Amino acid sequence: MKKLEGKVALVTGSSGGIGQAIAVHLAQQGANVVIDYRSHPEGAQETLSKVEAAGSKGLTIKADLSVISDIHQLVDQGIQYFGKLDILVNNAGIDGKNADFWNISEADYDAVIDLNLKGTFFATQAIVQHFIETKRTGKIINISSTHEEIAFPHFTGYCISKGGVKMMMRNLAVELGPLGITINNVAPGAIETPINSKLLNDPEKLGALLKNIPLGRLGKPEDIAPIVAFLASADADYITGATFYVDGGLSRNYHEQ
Repeated sequence: MKKLEGKVALVTGSSGGIGQAIAVHLAQQGANVVIDYRSHPEGAQETLSKVEAAGSKGLTIKADLSVISDIHQLVDQGIQYFGKLDILVNNAGIDGKNADFWNISEADYDAVIDLNLKGTFFATQAIVQHFIETKRTGKIINISSTHEEIAFPHFTGYCISKGGVKMMMRNLAVELGPLGITINNVAPGAIETPINSKLLNDPEKLGALLKNIPLGRLGKPEDIAPIVAFLASADADYITGATFYVDGGLSRNYHEQ
């Protein structure tokens, strides 16, 4: 029997990149998947096709996680379609603009915080309310970043958002533990996704970064998905309040060039 057989997972921001890889891997482990997208319906459809090819059911829903009414619609539609939700993967997020701290605008700051931190907070709240109402336990996994812990100059808003997610996770591990709900973070390092296309096409910057990674390569979305599936499974029932770094050793060897 597959480890997630009979489970339903909601993966935010799963129309591509890390989110898509997670959604597909969870499906391969037997979970049905709610696929959230904001602006790439074609990517969401591709994720759905891969979920179905894995033998699971999927549902695509358009929702902007920075808008609370969209979050409630996303969760409600997922429950209505599948009858329940068991797993939440808070993956949706943005890096924001590369800017000196003194030049960051309110709009730039709000865009990052509203999606990365507020969206994660209220998506988690919505699914916890569902768990409580249905008197069931559940799993919450946040896709954080190595920058919940290490500095990332010129991306201060991003670091604030991920640091906030780290502290939210730690606090909720204590608050939700008595309810049988676990919550953990997965912190990717430098991952080969479309969001990093500029880096991938700049040999000098890429070479400097690779020198910081003991394993000598960028990660792939498929490197992130297995730890998420593990944390979503019964194998991780006694794990909560932890961050798991998937970064090739980057966080142990990181320094600015």
